Amino acid sequence: MKKGVVLMLGVSLVLAVSAAGLANTWISKQEGEEEVDTASVVVAALQIPFGRKVQAADLRMLQLPPHAIPEGSFTDLESVVGRVSSQPIYPGEVILQNRVSEHLGGSALAAVLEPGMRAISVRVDDVAGVAGFLLPGNVVDVVSTHRNVNRDVKPKTILERIKVLAVDQIASQERDGPVIVRAVTLAVTPKQAEQVVEATQEGRIQLTLRNPLEEVEEEPIQVAQAGPPKLEALPQAKPEPKPVYKPAPPVRVSVIRGTEMSSTTVRH
Repeated sequence: MKKGVVLMLGVSLVLAVSAAGLANTWISKQEGEEEVDTASVVVAALQIPFGRKVQAADLRMLQLPPHAIPEGSFTDLESVVGRVSSQPIYPGEVILQNRVSEHLGGSALAAVLEPGMRAISVRVDDVAGVAGFLLPGNVVDVVSTHRNVNRDVKPKTILERIKVLAVDQIASQERDGPVIVRAVTLAVTPKQAEQVVEATQEGRIQLTLRNPLEEVEEEPIQVAQAGPPKLEALPQAKPEPKPVYKPAPPVRVSVIRGTEMSSTTVRH
């Protein structure tokens, strides 16, 4: 009887050790898989305004599954520190390469300019500057006004959907309320820069704020107004040729009287 009890206890002990070993192995595999299935990515620890140089204190590392990491992200802080934000970046947002520009020296504003674009500053007042509600990153239209020879004011929109880079000497959006500014810096092409300079020399310019999500308005197709339709001249029928009457050839008639016969010629 005692031998049976001892045998059962031995079998139970072996099974318990085996179960503990299997559980330990499974837990180790799960921990190993978790380590393999995560990767480091750089995210914003604070809000980074538009046009500001990124500091190390603005960033932190976050562990994400590989399939959740967006393309174009950074895996180390050193690759992001010193770059300039080309758009506002919010806390917890993954830093992407198209949201920060490399700063090669000089003004940080030059780093946010897209290739082929130029920055030009225009003088504004409380009215032309939309009562101080302009912020870097806004989208505006540029309206030019000048007087003709009759002293009549002729306003005309010369540029549309122009991005505001800075107001006065501020390139960030950290502002609580409207502030009257004296100059606004716009992002334009070289041709548009010439139009702005020409407009400021000929008269005044004013900025109009627009919704950046507004779709581009297509200009109506100009259809030339033609006069009344011309009636095509009908082909005139050719006159029928007049009949030409030709005289019939003379007819010779013979007349018999008794034993005498005579002939005469008859003409029609």
